[in-house]
Amino acid sequence: MPKFCANLTMLFNEVDFLDRFEKAAKAGFKGVEYLFPYAWKKEQLVEKLGAFGLTQVLHNLPAGDWNKGERGIACIPGRETEFQEGIGKAIEYAKALKCSQVNCLAGLTPQNAPTDKVRQTLIANLRFAAAALEKEGIRLLVEALNSQDIPGFYLVRTADVLTLIKEVGHPNVYVQYDVYHMQIMEGNLTKTIQDNHGKVAHIQIADNPGRNEPGTGEINFPHLFKIIDALGYKGWIGCEYKPAGKTEDGLGWIQPFRR
Repeated sequence: MPKFCANLTMLFNEVDFLDRFEKAAKAGFKGVEYLFPYAWKKEQLVEKLGAFGLTQVLHNLPAGDWNKGERGIACIPGRETEFQEGIGKAIEYAKALKCSQVNCLAGLTPQNAPTDKVRQTLIANLRFAAAALEKEGIRLLVEALNSQDIPGFYLVRTADVLTLIKEVGHPNVYVQYDVYHMQIMEGNLTKTIQDNHGKVAHIQIADNPGRNEPGTGEINFPHLFKIIDALGYKGWIGCEYKPAGKTEDGLGWIQPFRR
Protein backbone atom coordinates (compact mmCIF):
# COMPACT_ATOMS: atom_id res chain seq x y z
CA MET A 1 0.00 0.00 0.00
CA PRO A 2 1.18 3.57 -0.57
CA LYS A 3 2.69 5.54 2.30
CA PHE A 4 1.28 9.03 2.59
CA CYS A 5 2.82 12.13 4.14
CA ALA A 6 0.92 15.23 5.16
CA ASN A 7 1.83 18.50 3.50
CA LEU A 8 1.73 20.88 6.45
CA THR A 9 1.66 23.96 4.23
CA MET A 10 -1.71 22.81 2.88
CA LEU A 11 -3.25 20.59 5.57
CA PHE A 12 -4.33 21.37 9.14
CA ASN A 13 -4.47 25.11 8.52
CA GLU A 14 -7.01 25.28 11.33
CA VAL A 15 -4.02 25.61 13.70
CA ASP A 16 -0.65 27.37 13.69
CA PHE A 17 2.13 25.71 11.72
CA LEU A 18 4.05 24.23 14.64
CA ASP A 19 0.84 22.66 15.97
CA ARG A 20 0.22 20.85 12.69
CA PHE A 21 2.81 18.16 13.44
CA GLU A 22 0.71 16.84 16.30
CA LYS A 23 -2.44 17.07 14.19
CA ALA A 24 -0.80 15.04 11.41
CA ALA A 25 0.39 12.34 13.80
CA LYS A 26 -3.02 12.04 15.44
CA ALA A 27 -4.57 11.69 11.98
CA GLY A 28 -2.32 8.68 11.35
CA PHE A 29 0.41 10.21 9.19
CA LYS A 30 3.96 8.94 9.70
CA GLY A 31 5.66 11.55 7.51
CA VAL A 32 5.37 15.25 6.74
CA GLU A 33 6.45 17.65 4.02
CA TYR A 34 5.99 21.38 3.56
CA LEU A 35 7.17 24.09 1.21
CA PHE A 36 9.85 25.74 3.31
CA PRO A 37 11.35 25.19 6.78
CA TYR A 38 13.42 28.37 6.90
CA ALA A 39 11.06 30.60 8.90
CA TRP A 40 11.55 28.34 11.93
CA LYS A 41 14.62 27.33 13.85
CA LYS A 42 15.94 23.88 12.98
CA GLU A 43 15.72 22.89 16.63
CA GLN A 44 12.00 23.68 16.77
CA LEU A 45 11.27 21.46 13.80
CA VAL A 46 13.50 18.64 15.04
CA GLU A 47 11.68 18.72 18.38
CA LYS A 48 8.28 18.47 16.70
CA LEU A 49 9.34 15.59 14.46
CA GLY A 50 10.75 13.67 17.40
CA ALA A 51 7.86 14.37 19.75
CA PHE A 52 5.34 12.87 17.33
CA GLY A 53 7.46 10.18 15.64
CA LEU A 54 7.35 11.80 12.22
CA THR A 55 9.70 11.52 9.26
CA GLN A 56 10.64 14.68 7.39
CA VAL A 57 10.02 13.56 3.81
CA LEU A 58 10.62 16.69 1.75
CA HIS A 59 11.08 20.43 1.66
CA ASN A 60 11.99 22.89 -1.08
CA LEU A 61 15.16 24.83 -1.71
CA PRO A 62 14.87 28.56 -0.96
CA ALA A 63 12.80 30.00 -3.78
CA GLY A 64 13.28 33.75 -3.69
CA ASP A 65 10.66 36.15 -2.35
CA TRP A 66 7.54 33.98 -2.22
CA ASN A 67 5.30 36.76 -0.92
CA LYS A 68 6.19 38.90 -3.93
CA GLY A 69 5.28 36.12 -6.34
CA GLU A 70 8.66 34.50 -6.98
CA ARG A 71 8.46 30.75 -7.49
CA GLY A 72 12.12 29.80 -7.55
CA ILE A 73 15.28 31.46 -8.83
CA ALA A 74 17.16 28.58 -10.47
CA CYS A 75 16.46 29.79 -14.02
CA ILE A 76 17.13 33.48 -13.38
CA PRO A 77 20.48 34.77 -14.70
CA GLY A 78 22.36 36.98 -12.25
CA ARG A 79 21.14 35.25 -9.11
CA GLU A 80 23.53 32.31 -9.13
CA THR A 81 25.24 33.35 -5.89
CA GLU A 82 21.91 33.59 -4.12
CA PHE A 83 20.97 30.16 -5.45
CA GLN A 84 24.22 28.61 -4.25
CA GLU A 85 23.82 30.16 -0.82
CA GLY A 86 20.33 28.68 -0.74
CA ILE A 87 21.79 25.24 -1.37
CA GLY A 88 23.96 25.61 1.71
CA LYS A 89 20.97 26.65 3.80
CA ALA A 90 18.87 23.78 2.48
CA ILE A 91 21.61 21.29 3.33
CA GLU A 92 21.81 22.62 6.89
CA TYR A 93 18.09 22.11 7.40
CA ALA A 94 17.87 18.79 5.57
CA LYS A 95 20.71 17.31 7.63
CA ALA A 96 19.21 18.53 10.89
CA LEU A 97 15.76 17.20 9.94
CA LYS A 98 17.19 13.96 8.49
CA CYS A 99 15.44 14.79 5.22
CA SER A 100 16.83 12.77 2.33
CA GLN A 101 15.47 14.82 -0.56
CA VAL A 102 14.80 18.45 -1.46
CA ASN A 103 12.87 19.92 -4.36
CA CYS A 104 14.02 22.72 -6.64
CA LEU A 105 11.41 25.08 -8.06
CA ALA A 106 12.86 26.32 -11.35
CA GLY A 107 11.11 29.67 -11.24
CA LEU A 108 9.15 31.91 -13.57
CA THR A 109 10.75 32.41 -16.98
CA PRO A 110 12.44 35.84 -16.91
CA GLN A 111 11.19 38.04 -19.73
CA ASN A 112 14.28 40.21 -19.96
CA ALA A 113 16.86 37.47 -20.54
CA PRO A 114 17.80 35.53 -23.70
CA THR A 115 16.23 32.07 -23.86
CA ASP A 116 19.57 30.30 -24.17
CA LYS A 117 20.97 32.19 -21.18
CA VAL A 118 18.00 31.17 -19.06
CA ARG A 119 18.52 27.54 -20.02
CA GLN A 120 22.24 27.63 -19.36
CA THR A 121 21.67 29.23 -15.98
CA LEU A 122 19.18 26.57 -14.92
CA ILE A 123 21.39 23.70 -16.07
CA ALA A 124 24.46 25.10 -14.31
CA ASN A 125 22.53 25.72 -11.11
CA LEU A 126 21.11 22.20 -11.09
CA ARG A 127 24.52 20.68 -11.69
CA PHE A 128 25.90 22.65 -8.76
CA ALA A 129 22.97 21.62 -6.55
CA ALA A 130 23.06 17.96 -7.56
CA ALA A 131 26.75 17.65 -6.77
CA ALA A 132 26.57 19.54 -3.47
CA LEU A 133 23.56 17.55 -2.30
CA GLU A 134 25.02 14.23 -3.40
CA LYS A 135 28.00 14.76 -1.08
CA GLU A 136 25.51 14.91 1.81
CA GLY A 137 23.42 11.94 0.68
CA ILE A 138 20.48 14.14 -0.32
CA ARG A 139 18.56 13.74 -3.58
CA LEU A 140 17.69 16.72 -5.78
CA LEU A 141 14.15 16.73 -7.15
CA VAL A 142 12.69 18.90 -9.92
CA GLU A 143 9.00 19.30 -10.74
CA ALA A 144 6.72 20.73 -13.38
CA LEU A 145 3.81 23.00 -12.37
CA ASN A 146 0.70 23.86 -14.34
CA SER A 147 0.60 27.12 -16.26
CA GLN A 148 -2.96 27.97 -15.23
CA ASP A 149 -2.22 28.33 -11.52
CA ILE A 150 1.35 29.56 -12.05
CA PRO A 151 1.51 31.44 -15.37
CA GLY A 152 5.02 31.68 -16.74
CA PHE A 153 6.55 28.82 -14.75
CA TYR A 154 9.55 27.47 -16.63
CA LEU A 155 8.70 23.74 -16.45
CA VAL A 156 5.11 22.80 -17.22
CA ARG A 157 5.16 19.18 -18.46
CA THR A 158 6.80 15.93 -17.47
CA ALA A 159 8.75 15.90 -20.71
CA ASP A 160 10.19 19.31 -19.82
CA VAL A 161 11.63 17.90 -16.60
CA LEU A 162 12.93 14.71 -18.21
CA THR A 163 14.66 16.61 -21.02
CA LEU A 164 16.20 18.99 -18.50
CA ILE A 165 17.49 16.11 -16.37
CA LYS A 166 19.21 14.63 -19.42
CA GLU A 167 20.85 17.96 -20.19
CA VAL A 168 22.03 18.37 -16.61
CA GLY A 169 23.63 14.95 -16.91
CA HIS A 170 24.08 14.26 -13.19
CA PRO A 171 22.80 11.05 -11.59
CA ASN A 172 21.51 12.87 -8.50
CA VAL A 173 18.55 14.58 -10.19
CA TYR A 174 15.08 13.05 -10.01
CA VAL A 175 11.48 13.84 -10.93
CA GLN A 176 8.97 15.07 -8.42
CA TYR A 177 5.68 14.11 -10.07
CA ASP A 178 2.65 16.15 -9.07
CA VAL A 179 -0.57 14.43 -10.12
CA TYR A 180 -2.70 17.55 -9.84
CA HIS A 181 -0.46 19.75 -11.96
CA MET A 182 0.06 17.07 -14.60
CA GLN A 183 -3.63 16.20 -14.85
CA ILE A 184 -4.20 19.81 -15.88
CA MET A 185 -1.28 20.00 -18.30
CA GLU A 186 -1.21 16.58 -19.96
CA GLY A 187 -3.41 13.91 -18.38
CA ASN A 188 -2.33 10.36 -19.23
CA LEU A 189 -1.20 9.95 -15.63
CA THR A 190 -0.95 6.16 -15.57
CA LYS A 191 1.25 5.78 -18.65
CA THR A 192 3.47 8.68 -17.67
CA ILE A 193 4.15 7.17 -14.25
CA GLN A 194 4.66 3.71 -15.74
CA ASP A 195 7.08 4.98 -18.38
CA ASN A 196 9.15 7.08 -15.99
CA HIS A 197 8.84 5.51 -12.56
CA GLY A 198 12.57 4.82 -12.41
CA LYS A 199 13.23 8.56 -12.25
CA VAL A 200 10.30 9.50 -10.01
CA ALA A 201 11.51 9.95 -6.43
CA HIS A 202 8.43 11.63 -4.99
CA ILE A 203 4.74 11.93 -5.89
CA GLN A 204 2.27 14.58 -4.77
CA ILE A 205 -1.50 14.43 -5.05
CA ALA A 206 -4.61 16.58 -5.18
CA ASP A 207 -7.80 16.09 -7.17
CA ASN A 208 -8.84 18.19 -10.12
CA PRO A 209 -10.67 20.54 -10.48
CA GLY A 210 -10.30 22.44 -7.21
CA ARG A 211 -7.07 20.96 -5.84
CA ASN A 212 -9.06 19.37 -3.03
CA GLU A 213 -8.77 15.90 -1.47
CA PRO A 214 -8.89 12.72 -3.56
CA GLY A 215 -12.43 11.73 -4.42
CA THR A 216 -13.68 15.27 -4.97
CA GLY A 217 -12.81 15.46 -8.67
CA GLU A 218 -12.12 13.51 -11.83
CA ILE A 219 -8.93 11.57 -11.01
CA ASN A 220 -9.27 7.82 -10.36
CA PHE A 221 -7.00 7.62 -7.35
CA PRO A 222 -7.71 3.98 -6.39
CA HIS A 223 -6.55 2.97 -9.87
CA LEU A 224 -3.52 5.24 -9.68
CA PHE A 225 -2.45 3.91 -6.28
CA LYS A 226 -2.82 0.35 -7.55
CA ILE A 227 -0.53 1.13 -10.50
CA ILE A 228 2.03 2.85 -8.26
CA ASP A 229 2.08 -0.18 -5.95
CA ALA A 230 2.44 -2.59 -8.86
CA LEU A 231 5.49 -0.66 -10.06
CA GLY A 232 7.18 -1.24 -6.72
CA TYR A 233 7.36 2.45 -5.86
CA LYS A 234 9.02 2.79 -2.45
CA GLY A 235 8.77 6.57 -2.03
CA TRP A 236 6.20 8.68 -0.26
CA ILE A 237 3.04 10.24 -1.66
CA GLY A 238 2.62 13.81 -0.47
CA CYS A 239 -0.91 15.00 0.28
CA GLU A 240 -0.51 18.49 -1.14
CA TYR A 241 -4.16 19.44 -1.44
CA LYS A 242 -6.48 22.12 -0.13
CA PRO A 243 -9.05 20.53 2.18
CA ALA A 244 -12.58 21.36 1.07
CA GLY A 245 -13.49 21.81 4.76
CA LYS A 246 -11.83 20.91 8.04
CA THR A 247 -8.81 18.74 7.29
CA GLU A 248 -9.84 15.80 9.50
CA ASP A 249 -13.35 15.77 8.04
CA GLY A 250 -11.93 15.15 4.57
CA LEU A 251 -9.59 12.26 5.41
CA GLY A 252 -12.08 9.47 4.77
CA TRP A 253 -10.52 8.85 1.35
CA ILE A 254 -7.27 7.63 2.90
CA GLN A 255 -8.65 4.86 5.12
CA PRO A 256 -8.75 2.06 2.48
CA PHE A 257 -5.08 2.72 1.70
CA ARG A 258 -3.62 2.78 5.19
CA ARG A 259 -0.76 0.37 5.74
